[in-house]
Amino acid sequence: VTPDNNFQNQDDIKRQLYKLKEAEVDGVMVDVWWGIIEAKGPKQYDWKVYRSLFQAIKDCGLKVQAIMSFHQCGGNVGDGVYIPLPQWVLQDGDSNLDIFYTNRRGTRNKEYLTLGIDNEPILGGRTPIQTYSDYMKSFRENMSDFLDAGTIVDIEVGLGPAGELPYPSYPQNQGWNYPGIGEFQCYDKYLREDFKKAATDAGHPEWDVPQNAGQYNDRPESTDFFRNNGTYVTESGKFFLTWYSNKLLIHGDQILEEATKAFCGCKVKIAAKVSGIHWWFNEESHAAELTAGYYNLYERDGYRPIARMLSRHYGVLDFTCLEMKDSEQPGYADSAPQELVKQVLSGCWRENVEVAGENALPRYDPNAYDQMLLNARPNGVNRDGPPKLKMYGLTYLRLNNQLLDGGNFNLFKTFVRKMHADQEYCPNPENYGRRVVPLEQSKPKIPLEELLEATKPLGPLPFNSETDMKV
Repeated sequence: VTPDNNFQNQDDIKRQLYKLKEAEVDGVMVDVWWGIIEAKGPKQYDWKVYRSLFQAIKDCGLKVQAIMSFHQCGGNVGDGVYIPLPQWVLQDGDSNLDIFYTNRRGTRNKEYLTLGIDNEPILGGRTPIQTYSDYMKSFRENMSDFLDAGTIVDIEVGLGPAGELPYPSYPQNQGWNYPGIGEFQCYDKYLREDFKKAATDAGHPEWDVPQNAGQYNDRPESTDFFRNNGTYVTESGKFFLTWYSNKLLIHGDQILEEATKAFCGCKVKIAAKVSGIHWWFNEESHAAELTAGYYNLYERDGYRPIARMLSRHYGVLDFTCLEMKDSEQPGYADSAPQELVKQVLSGCWRENVEVAGENALPRYDPNAYDQMLLNARPNGVNRDGPPKLKMYGLTYLRLNNQLLDGGNFNLFKTFVRKMHADQEYCPNPENYGRRVVPLEQSKPKIPLEELLEATKPLGPLPFNSETDMKV
């Protein structure tokens, strides 16, 4: 769907969809952009074109994973089009730039509204949380036939930039390059005031948000905050990082509760996506994860609390970088995608939360496919029943003509066949032990202290060294 809300190249899209059906995939994931649907004004939703798209997908016998995309498209890896937030939202920002995430130098990021205003009624009298909630309720009302027919099977709730749950700490459109540590994004007036109140309540009114954490493309050791024994291990540093990461947890929790209200009774799964920030994972301070809001260190698990929060919403955690191997990464980035994936997947399974995922970058080679297959079933196939460990699903990034080229497409079809463990294609998930039940309302709120008990590191579950279903 184009930025001006048209369904272009319908014949080409249908041809591609039929090819996917031929490859025996289950369906496709689609961004449903806030900036397109509610472009004309508050609560002026226009779903017609997305209905046409979903009908085309249904006609091809495929399912839909719909992303509630409350972020801007454009400015990050893989963004080939520009879709800003609704114009009426950006106009509110003209008179109050603090509604956007802000770095220490005062640079604003208009990709997503700062979580500092989640409960501030500044969008024509509505809060952002109410605005996202109204959007999801309208989606349900206008797509009820596709929901009832089982065409829409997953609702992935956008919780931040790129539809994920981080702070926008590494924006390419502000000059970030891999493997820069990124920057904290808590310098809008709302988050600064929130932190000042939290510090004062804790008996430390003198504490402030960091002023020594460097710039986007720094290395950890070049900053006073992240260097060895730097600010991040001091009392004030730990207090800040706990506050910064807790704000992200609370933000995700609030919006997901609204999602379960909106889709209660529908036969869908609610999902939330977590960023795969694998660079500097092997460095003591995990700087790039910390600036993004994932307070993850050797002695503190930054991801299991997110899984525990998701558990009350019957949610699926969607992770990325499933195709990456440590050996493919440059040594100077201290990167460890395999260890990161093991940690996040293990944390989800320990919290009895389903985990899905995708590749971070387009890949068409056997090594990438084999790594995804390993992560999908870390202990391999079980000949006597379901595997002990298995992912809920995998979404391949992305559908384009390069994927559908002869050699690439043949290998992709083999990959799908191996994902299905060399079994005949089975379109009904009930037949392979995955009952789809009507979504319930969220369980009671889990106290923050209980969520943070999940920061205790437990180490990853055992993964095989390679898949038993090689492409």
